[in-house]
Amino acid sequence: MTSAPTDTGLLAPGWAGSPAASTTSDSAFLQALLDAEAALTRAQVPFGLAPAAAATAVTGAADASRFDVRSLAERARGGGNPVIPLVADLTKAVGEEYGPYVHRGATSQDIMDTATILVAGRTLALVLDDLGRTERALARLAAEHRDTAMPGRTLTQHAVPTSFGLKAAGWRSLVLDARDRVQAVRDLLPAQLGGAAGTLAAFLTYGAEDATALPAAYARELGLRAPLLPWHTLRTPVADLAGCLAFTAGALAKVAVDVLTLSRTEIAEVAEGSGGGSSAMPHKANPVRSTLIVAAARRAPQLAATLYGSMPAEDERPAGAWHAEWEPLRDLLRLVGGAARDAAELAEGLRVQADAMREHLGLTHGLIVAERLSAELTPVLGRARARELLTELARRTYTEGRTLRELLAEEPGLQDVDLDELTDPAHYTGASAFLTDRALERR
Repeated sequence: MTSAPTDTGLLAPGWAGSPAASTTSDSAFLQALLDAEAALTRAQVPFGLAPAAAATAVTGAADASRFDVRSLAERARGGGNPVIPLVADLTKAVGEEYGPYVHRGATSQDIMDTATILVAGRTLALVLDDLGRTERALARLAAEHRDTAMPGRTLTQHAVPTSFGLKAAGWRSLVLDARDRVQAVRDLLPAQLGGAAGTLAAFLTYGAEDATALPAAYARELGLRAPLLPWHTLRTPVADLAGCLAFTAGALAKVAVDVLTLSRTEIAEVAEGSGGGSSAMPHKANPVRSTLIVAAARRAPQLAATLYGSMPAEDERPAGAWHAEWEPLRDLLRLVGGAARDAAELAEGLRVQADAMREHLGLTHGLIVAERLSAELTPVLGRARARELLTELARRTYTEGRTLRELLAEEPGLQDVDLDELTDPAHYTGASAFLTDRALERR
């Protein structure tokens, strides 16, 4: 029987309890290994390499609850991977008559790679679901706050006004970029079948007339793509997973770091729907969802780097390169699965404080529209005088504690200028409304 799982995520609140935690657990990985073995036997039936009864027997025995995952993990040390002890246990479970058809013609890496791809595909499906929730929630925020003006910040400082709708539309655009990359990779995930050195030789020995057709049949049994070639040392599928997962972590973290900044006590322009508590400070409602997303993004690039670093795989099957992929890939799947769950909850519950945004537009005493005033006053005063005047008034807004609007009203030659219009930050958000609408057209 399967032992109680040890990978419960005690130190990983980012993915603990997430849908991805279930699809990447030891038990789930064991089931994927068994699914790969059972599919291999079934795929050989049409080629006359195994009787239908053998396929039925192997498929019936391939139930993770019948195997001791802890024992398999410990015995994996003997051969360097868990497939070797699993084949022994599965063969025994199938019985003497059909046991010889277990793992027939395959090598351990065929099963390990295929199971890894199955785990990845099942997890990516969940990630896509949560990315869909996230982008829909962000679309609602962008539409609702299409005209909600707020300070645009560059290099940490107020620059010119923007809109929260445009910010949310930008977040959504990144989420859609991640979705498209994840979907493209998932659609191309291939099965692995090549035998000992990628030549399919054993299947010919067992009587296959066309062994090259067997990988496609195997892939169909698993709902995966048929590989053009065995990819034991051609690690494009793993590299593609590394890339789309690391990108997704970074894309979601852009949303999270903005929320972390905007939810600071002294800013408070947004707030998570249900902040986390503090063990020492009862007044705090920490932005926990955003925090966990950022934590995942800080780890993801290094995990992806390990997977990219395994691409130089020597010979026809390497020593150590594919072994090095298992843990970082699972960690990446878990981190991104957890981050996608948290991003969906974050976006769906985000509270936008439009009044605070409006108030903050006045923190620079009107200087946030200095760019506009420079352009508008040049035809009235001349370029040199307009620049000189705005430089002087910018200084006086702080030394005298007065607004730029008040100081401009005292200047001769500006009586015919509509200063209320020119100095209202909400009237200087440029094409943000159009850009928001255009971004929301993307599906």
